[in-house]
Amino acid sequence: MLAQRAFELTLAKRHERELKNIGAVEIDKNGYRLIIGMHIAFFALLVLESLILNRTLNRYWIIFGMTFCASQFLRYWSIASLGIYWNTKILITPHHPLVKKGPYKILRHPNYLAVITELAIAPLISSCYMTSFAFTILNTFVIRRRIQIETQALMSPLFPLILNS
Repeated sequence: MLAQRAFELTLAKRHERELKNIGAVEIDKNGYRLIIGMHIAFFALLVLESLILNRTLNRYWIIFGMTFCASQFLRYWSIASLGIYWNTKILITPHHPLVKKGPYKILRHPNYLAVITELAIAPLISSCYMTSFAFTILNTFVIRRRIQIETQALMSPLFPLILNS
């Protein structure tokens, strides 16, 4: 998962440069910092719970592992479908298109569904129940807030005026 995050941050940085070249504006920088902090805390707690409480492989690891893999498939399908518009930050461009291909034909926020599933399921593979419980709840609130902010920014009739000011 750490290698995935490193790859995604590199991809997001490249997309950010491309989007800013066409006039993108970043929305909610503090929210982004919260997400970064939450993900760092997730990995730290996962390791700590595993080591301190001597957690072992869950007897249902294969089911959790398959669910985790399905969430990764959904996540990367979402990322590929969004193209340069996928980012770890909220970057809105003038006349930002709403993507309606790939999983976005069926689901409104497939990437977020995949991330919620990932953070809930990954700890269960190694019986880290506390990490799973805590971050399922925390991540749900963080993503809900982010979806509200993205939707507001994308749907605001004032958005072109904000960009031009």
